[in-house]
Amino acid sequence: MTVAGTPKSVPAKSGVLVEKRDGVLVVTINRPEVRNATDFYAARELTRALTELDTDPEVAVGIVTGAGGTFSSGKDLKAELDGRPAPEDGLTEFEPPTRVRVRKPLIAAVEGYALGGGFDLVLACDMVIAAENAVFACTEVARGFVASEGGAARLPQRVPHSVAVELLLTGEPISGVRAAEIGLANRVVPAGQALAAALDLAQRIRRNSPLAVLATKEALRERLRAEEEQAFEIQDAIFGPVLAAEDGQEGARAWVERREPVWRSRWLP
Repeated sequence: MTVAGTPKSVPAKSGVLVEKRDGVLVVTINRPEVRNATDFYAARELTRALTELDTDPEVAVGIVTGAGGTFSSGKDLKAELDGRPAPEDGLTEFEPPTRVRVRKPLIAAVEGYALGGGFDLVLACDMVIAAENAVFACTEVARGFVASEGGAARLPQRVPHSVAVELLLTGEPISGVRAAEIGLANRVVPAGQALAAALDLAQRIRRNSPLAVLATKEALRERLRAEEEQAFEIQDAIFGPVLAAEDGQEGARAWVERREPVWRSRWLP
């Protein structure tokens, strides 16, 4: 799927670059014109890339990052409102990238914004390198959505429960420094150095026994797997009515139109 040392050839609409660097698969969200917000095509390519990470014997560690000084501002709400044409290859169903079970170590290299779905993608990674200018936020509630792709299920595993509740219910941002203080980020580096630091960490992992690394990650993930799967199952049943409510459309429209949303839903059915 990739050529060593060079970006993979992907459809022009995908907005994702994949390259190999000395045994490390670097996946870059490449839609800087929309702060790396992900549309259908980008999400699908992210899923493909994470699947490749596990199936490619030439790579031992994966890194997810963003182009242009931003990780990802989440879902492309304008594209969501505009609708999307049917993909040329007809593939319309795929596992969301945040729910792909990746066996190999995965590092998030975060510069700038990691908001909403972008933050969910960070939480799908095992380790996080944050630049000093990184900004993390579960913005879904401010848009009439819910953090259904990892925020609600995984954030309480990574930070103290009360901190997770505050982040999820307020939608307010925290800095890269604060993320490290609460245990969300492994370390903070100067702006522009997140990918380099992530590559250094990846190489430190890669020089160890591949089998031992895989087994260790598997043991760590298995310890949390049942709790995570149950969390997703419970939240999906609760979040269903919210995702179907008109507030999500209103929140997206308000964001695109740069105005305050007018909420109409009040209680769960």
